[in-house]
Amino acid sequence: MSLFTAADKALWRLALPMIFSNITVPLLGLVDTAVIGHLDSPVYLGGVAIGATATSFLFMLLLFLRMSTTGLTAQAFGAKDPLRLARALVQPLLLALGAGLLIVLFKGPLINLALTVVGGSDAVLEQARRFLEIRWLSAPASLANLVLLGWLLGVQYARAPVILLIVGNVLNIVLDLWLVMGLHMNVQGAALATVISEYATMLIGLLMARKVLVLRGITTDMLKTAWRGNMRSLLALNRDIMLRSLLLQLCFGALTVFGARLGSDVVAVNAVLMTMLTFTAYALDGFAYAVEAHSGQAYGARDDSQLQQVWRAACRQAGIVALAFALVYAVAGGHIVAMLTSLPSLQQLADRYVLWQAVLPVIGVWCYLLDGMFIGATRGAEMRNSMAIAAAGFALTLLTVPVLGNHGLWLALAVFLALRGLSLAVIWRRHWQKGTWFSPQT
Repeated sequence: MSLFTAADKALWRLALPMIFSNITVPLLGLVDTAVIGHLDSPVYLGGVAIGATATSFLFMLLLFLRMSTTGLTAQAFGAKDPLRLARALVQPLLLALGAGLLIVLFKGPLINLALTVVGGSDAVLEQARRFLEIRWLSAPASLANLVLLGWLLGVQYARAPVILLIVGNVLNIVLDLWLVMGLHMNVQGAALATVISEYATMLIGLLMARKVLVLRGITTDMLKTAWRGNMRSLLALNRDIMLRSLLLQLCFGALTVFGARLGSDVVAVNAVLMTMLTFTAYALDGFAYAVEAHSGQAYGARDDSQLQQVWRAACRQAGIVALAFALVYAVAGGHIVAMLTSLPSLQQLADRYVLWQAVLPVIGVWCYLLDGMFIGATRGAEMRNSMAIAAAGFALTLLTVPVLGNHGLWLALAVFLALRGLSLAVIWRRHWQKGTWFSPQT
């Protein structure tokens, strides 16, 4: 069988732009850190770090807005149903704007809760508060952008997600430099840069969505009635994906907590190594996004042959990329660590654990791809159950930490990724054997 079929080309058409645009996300984080890190006090950097962590946790819980929208849109796209396509945009967009407005209205108590949970020095927490009071004003736009990204990906408008992510992040970087370094607005400048870029991105996204709506023959009358429909099913799907995201966040949070108990050097080394893992995940997520769109289209069209072609292409191409990452980390992992930290003690300590970075891409790629298959089919309850199984395995493996030390933490992460993939694979195989993948979900 050819390693580059028509299905492979179709997969790369969506995956490659998403990979390149995903890379701008960690780049933005690096610029934020560099800009704030050059101010005259470390409390600014600490405040932004806490603020960014609180924002990431809150918005990641609402990531279901992007995931469910992609699946529902791709299904409507495959079924060639313009009314469903309109509903897949309007309903989650209203949900996103409503949730965003609630965050803005109640940001005071939410910020108090977040800072109480995190703790720290008064000076750092004050800077975090100043950052969050401005940053969370972007909530309606930030959440709406998740929906717009998911919808444009679902209709396979390959350039749109790239433009949204790259333009938004580049604008953020430029404003960061101007407001923080030029106007000396410190953490408020960093927050305001993000707020402006989020609303600008939303405007661009709406214009792109309008173009697609016109091309698909979706009228204004359709949009006016699209808010009606089975909203209960949408809320149930989003609930399941949110619980899945919460379990994911808790597991990765536990890595930091347990690493802290092993010492400050271990926390620092794990942060460096997690940078490598995050970069790998962003790259492989490009394939997951493409699988979501194509598998959702096949699900909407009830086309099992297309679904098999998508899966085989994804396994071939993402598998090759995962192996390439593993090979690079196995051969040059130490050199990469040296580029990320200049401290000899951390470099020496990292040498003990860098091998995990060669193992994790090969283990994790399958759960990323299967996530894409299940998101495309909007099987949120099964994704939630799979994550619960993986989280239980993760928790049990943490019992090895007193014996294995930091190796136990990385082993727990490997088990977590493996169980996610394995449990989804079992569910997928069972559906395929029984011919129930396209059956209505209860």
